[in-house]
Amino acid sequence: MPRSERSPLLLAGLLAAAGAAHFTAPRQFDAIVPRALPGSPRTWTYASGIAELALAAGIAAPRTRATAAKAAAAFFVGVFPANVRMAVDWRHRPAPLRTAALARLPLQVPLVLWARGVARNGEGRR
Repeated sequence: MPRSERSPLLLAGLLAAAGAAHFTAPRQFDAIVPRALPGSPRTWTYASGIAELALAAGIAAPRTRATAAKAAAAFFVGVFPANVRMAVDWRHRPAPLRTAALARLPLQVPLVLWARGVARNGEGRR
């Protein structure tokens, strides 16, 4: 399978794994939900897990790939405040945890670019 065909499936797999993690280990996600959001952090954890699973399904299907990949890029931008919150909250944790939290911040950029690339390639295959 050429790399261009694997890329959307890898992105879908990443989103599916992250979405499933929201249900199997929700406490870790609850802790990074920005306090400014209304309602329960668990509600936001489950909602973002559902969103990731839906994005994964949309990217996996060639017919909806371009639209879902654009939505995934927007989603990655939208969850950035939670990653900032995690980095701030974890600033006094042991170095490996602090480093992991900080590493998530620049990781959003390649995720957004990856999703945009999948969207561009998906538009040409309709």
